[in-house]
Amino acid sequence: MKVVVIGAGGREHAICLQLARSPRVTEVIACPGNPGTARLGRCWDQIDPIVQIDAFIERCKAEQIDHVVIGPEAPLVAGVADRLRGAGIAAFGPGAAAARLEGSKAYSKQFMDRHQIPTALHRTIDHIDDLEAALDALPPQVVVKASGLAAGKGVIVCEDRQQARQAATAMLVEGSFGESGRVVVLEERIHGPEVSVLAIVDGTDALLLPTAQDHKPLLDGNIGPNTGGMGAFCPGTVIGSADLDTIRRTIIEPTLEGLVADQIEYSGVLYAGLMMTKSGPRVLEYNCRLGDPETQPVLLRLTSDFADILEATADHSPSSASVTWDPRSSLCLVLASEGYPAAPRKGQLLEGEIFSDVDDDIQVFHAGTTAGPDGDCVVSGGRVLGVTALADSLEDAKKRVYDRAKQIQFDGKICRTDIGTYQDTYNISESLEQQ
Repeated sequence: MKVVVIGAGGREHAICLQLARSPRVTEVIACPGNPGTARLGRCWDQIDPIVQIDAFIERCKAEQIDHVVIGPEAPLVAGVADRLRGAGIAAFGPGAAAARLEGSKAYSKQFMDRHQIPTALHRTIDHIDDLEAALDALPPQVVVKASGLAAGKGVIVCEDRQQARQAATAMLVEGSFGESGRVVVLEERIHGPEVSVLAIVDGTDALLLPTAQDHKPLLDGNIGPNTGGMGAFCPGTVIGSADLDTIRRTIIEPTLEGLVADQIEYSGVLYAGLMMTKSGPRVLEYNCRLGDPETQPVLLRLTSDFADILEATADHSPSSASVTWDPRSSLCLVLASEGYPAAPRKGQLLEGEIFSDVDDDIQVFHAGTTAGPDGDCVVSGGRVLGVTALADSLEDAKKRVYDRAKQIQFDGKICRTDIGTYQDTYNISESLEQQ
């Protein structure tokens, strides 16, 4: 197989690594890729698969590409998977109609309401004049969300109504998130540990991946602004296998059945970001692709062939793929650039051990890097690297990661010091019995 992976981040680097490890994959191509993926294969860095979709399809045909894996959300929302499949090229990722679950939080909430999928109480507005009525219908503490794609940054957790007014005004009036914030979802602020449940699906057939836990706030102790993610670990410690079965029955299966009822074809990854509340699991958001940085620790534990998963999904039966996992724990620490997430500094030279061998149990996934003029590596984004390791325990994985992170330097490097320490346990059955 020859496989193209669309994207340039840490998630795509992790996917490319798994494909490079496959005995069935003859070539891995990243588009546009980064210095990390370039060590695993070629990079198509002169073609944009969204803007130049016709040229991208022609190049795939000319180079006899067998499969295209779409990493980020923007190409999915733009319908790249639809165009590829229409041209007879196998694509891993849902079409535009299905990707609305991520591309529009307003649509996603309507979908959850329509199919009785548990989520927070919410209101959607598109004009500032409707703000007070929406706030009156919600508890005092709310979360203000830009409805459109905002690279994981369009969520403002508010302490009071005044902060909520400021956040909504910034989006609706001042255009703080551009077109993505022209429609705003306000929802009650719910509490509990978060967990990410990812499934590879086609129709109602689903293959659940090991759970992961993400750390979204910028600073230690889960405070500060929300980011795309400052680190993650796998497997998650919040829920057990019985709880995961409950999530499958109450959230994953009703979601897939709802898509079928709405006559929407879904093939690819369904990501449910959940809050484990005292009243049971609640959906915070859907993503329609592998999460970042959750993908890095999840896929590092995969010991079977990722190419088999691609083929099984293309054959409409992802659950038929033979999948095995390393029993060890994995942890990813994001090294970010100062100013992230609002205005990250760029252009700094990276120094130290920023690359890993294909078979290493500790990997440095490139997320916001690019090649410098002298062949070196420089910072090009807010989340720069994702240092990820496997070890017999979560604590050992954490130690390996932080030891490696100390060996990597660039001006303005920031990272949390407590990734992997948030391990609250939660039992859905006990919680439901208490209601």
